[in-house]
Amino acid sequence: MAGKPKLHYYDGRGRMDSILWLLAAAGVEFEEKFMETSKDLEKLRNDGSLMFQQVPMVEIDGMKLVQCRAILNYIAAKHNLYGRDTKERALIDRYIEGMADLNEMFIFLPITPPDEKGAKITQIKESTTNRYFPAFEKVLKSHGQDYLVGNRLSRADIHLVELIYYVEEIDPSLLANFPLLKALKARISNLPNVKKFLQPGSPRKPPMDEKCLAKVKEIFQLK
Repeated sequence: MAGKPKLHYYDGRGRMDSILWLLAAAGVEFEEKFMETSKDLEKLRNDGSLMFQQVPMVEIDGMKLVQCRAILNYIAAKHNLYGRDTKERALIDRYIEGMADLNEMFIFLPITPPDEKGAKITQIKESTTNRYFPAFEKVLKSHGQDYLVGNRLSRADIHLVELIYYVEEIDPSLLANFPLLKALKARISNLPNVKKFLQPGSPRKPPMDEKCLAKVKEIFQLK
């Protein structure tokens, strides 16, 4: 019997966060192996665990998987969250790629210089309400189903709700004009596995604070 997946990253949000969400939604138990210093990252590099010298890295089913898309695609396919055929998978990929730019804004927001952060938040708000939320609201309206693709849960729904939570941390009012997205958020949030993940004490990570940011800078040798 395969052991639990082992997730190698720092103890905070970043590129591992979507992997946490997907594993949690799939009901998969996992272990987290946190890097604390740059020496921990260097050890992973030196022992050959990181194909491209980068984290996240997930040990799963005898593999040491790197590159977020590869990790997420594998988990989604293994747990029936990646469509029933090639057409559904293409739609899921389209929506995921559409979310990627907005997700990148959130990933880089904590390391944005203080004098640029206000402008970055304004950009996120404008992109959310003028581009991303309207696009996904339109998808849900076009077919009148509960989920984005095939009327069943997929990784596209999970990652969209993940993004909705990030957006609401900046400004809860941004979701007000998108009733179908509000309904999707409620629907996904009440799934037993996701509901458990959203409870205090779960592996879900809070917004990055100064202490976590300092650790990230030390691990990755950022100025």
